Amino acid sequence: MGAMSDWRSFWDSAHSIYVNARHKDVHYREIADQIAAFVPGPGARVLDYGCGEAIHADRVAAVASELMLCDQAPSVRAAITARFAADPRIRALAPEAVETLPDGSVDLIVANSMTQYLAPADLDRVLRLWHRLLAPGGTLIVGDVIPPDAGTLTDVAALLRYAAANGFFLAALGGLARTAVSPYSRLRSRLGVTRYTQSDFMQKLKSAGFGSERLPRNLEHNAARMTFRARPL
Repeated sequence: MGAMSDWRSFWDSAHSIYVNARHKDVHYREIADQIAAFVPGPGARVLDYGCGEAIHADRVAAVASELMLCDQAPSVRAAITARFAADPRIRALAPEAVETLPDGSVDLIVANSMTQYLAPADLDRVLRLWHRLLAPGGTLIVGDVIPPDAGTLTDVAALLRYAAANGFFLAALGGLARTAVSPYSRLRSRLGVTRYTQSDFMQKLKSAGFGSERLPRNLEHNAARMTFRARPL
């Protein structure tokens, strides 16, 4: 839990994980559209766990009845609340508030690009939470799981391809140079990130009471990473 607190402090700070505003906009827009595609219907209750800034969450809320955005960082939750104050379908929740939600009260849970920041025991705990929260027939989507063989060069190449396709290639080159000496890089070097093979992650899901499959496409731009769809057994 100490490592989680360090990462929470980072995400609660003014970081530069996105190389410019275009990068952030494209990232959150694409993630929102992919989450929206998983929403089972207009009456669905959706939980985005570890949502980040979620600046295009309205695109998900447009196809659901309720969208709960959970993030550990208080400043992120405050920004979400301010941004979507006029949309009654969207609310920001702390993890502690999510733990008080009723059993079977959520139809879709999405957790994108967060498992790498959790120790294995913490992932087991949150998987049990998600299992309890999912309604019968509900779905869990876990995206951007990092396999052991995906290294820094893979990440760099994926970012540059993504940047070239979306109009921020030069900014990405500068951003990579800044990231190399950034607090994120130092924190990642000190704490590391948690990695899983496909079979190990599916076993994690099975142990928590889920049946699962790896999807053909990752939620994020990095095709070397993995996304899984799971349902309570």
